[in-house]
Amino acid sequence: MRTADALILVAGLLVAGCGRPPPDEGKQRVDVDNPLEIAARERGIVRPESQAPTGVFERTHDLGRDAMCVVPDGSGRWRFVVTASFGPGLACTASGQMVREHDSWRMRFPAADGCEALVHEEEDELRLPGNLPSQCDSLCPERASLSGLRLPRASWSEADAKRLQIRDRQGNMIRPCGG
Repeated sequence: MRTADALILVAGLLVAGCGRPPPDEGKQRVDVDNPLEIAARERGIVRPESQAPTGVFERTHDLGRDAMCVVPDGSGRWRFVVTASFGPGLACTASGQMVREHDSWRMRFPAADGCEALVHEEEDELRLPGNLPSQCDSLCPERASLSGLRLPRASWSEADAKRLQIRDRQGNMIRPCGG
């Protein structure tokens, strides 16, 4: 095949491709009425359409387990309980409310007057700021702090959040978001 013939063939193919409609970028590609899709959303396996923090965030590491459950608490509000482990016998557990603030979440800790933190979820990981206000110092014992805590999302399910178990200060397993 001559070079000129090859160029004509390539040009013809390029022109033929111009008549195709653009891909349907704005259309939903998931059949939300599919029973498997519904079951997966209900179980918390796939992300639901809403941008709510409801669910479980959790990770295990050499020093223990960090976890957080988040459940709805009225219109545009959620309540949470978070625990972070810093080794044998040293853990921090705190609770509070969350509200949406632009692309982030405002966490308020009523146990420490004036303690608030703006957190965000990035790549299915909830990230607390590296420095919490000094009002938050009383949340954790000794030198422990929730500053810089990162918790990967484990579930988007409210039912999973209500079933999450953590240890209370006496060492008993409780379901802090269950009631």
